[in-house]
Amino acid sequence: MRVNELLTEGYGRLPDLVRGAVEGLSAEQLHWAPRPGANSIGWLVWHLTRVQDDHVTDLLDGAEQLWVTGDHAKRFGLEAHAHDTGYGHTPDEVEAVRPESPEALLEYFDAVFARTRTFVARLTEDELDKIVDERWDPPVSLAVRLVSILDDAVQHAGQAAYVRGLLPQ
Repeated sequence: MRVNELLTEGYGRLPDLVRGAVEGLSAEQLHWAPRPGANSIGWLVWHLTRVQDDHVTDLLDGAEQLWVTGDHAKRFGLEAHAHDTGYGHTPDEVEAVRPESPEALLEYFDAVFARTRTFVARLTEDELDKIVDERWDPPVSLAVRLVSILDDAVQHAGQAAYVRGLLPQ
C-alpha cells in the first residue's frame, strides 16, 4: 500500500463518523451540551471541519478556505473569519456556534473532505518530508501535519458521538 492510499483510507473513515454523530438530530440537539460550557455536537463537528479546512488549505498553493469562500458561515450563525477554527474558544464562543441543521454541518464537512481526499490521493512519498510549518521545534513535515489533522478529527468525531449518547431521551 502506498502512503497516499493509507492516508486516503484514514481520512475516508471520517464521513461515517461524522454522519453517525449528526444525522437525524434537530438543531436543538446539535446545540445541546452535557453541562454549561461544554462542547456540543454541533460545535465539535464544526471545529473538526474548520481545523481540516484551515490546515489543508494552508497546504494548497493559492487556495482559500471553503469557510470563507462559501456560504457556510451564515448557516452556523457566524461570520466567515478565516482564523476562527474554534481553537481557544471561550464558553460563550462555543455557545455561539449554532448550525441550523445536520445538513449544514454535513454540507460543509463534505466539501472540506472532498478537497482533502483529492489532495491526499495525489501525494507522493517524496512530498511527505517537505517542511510545512517552521514555527515548531522540530519543524512540522507534511506527513506529520496530515496525521495531526486526522488525529484531531477522529478525536472530535468520537467526542461528538459520545455527546450524542448523552442526549436526553
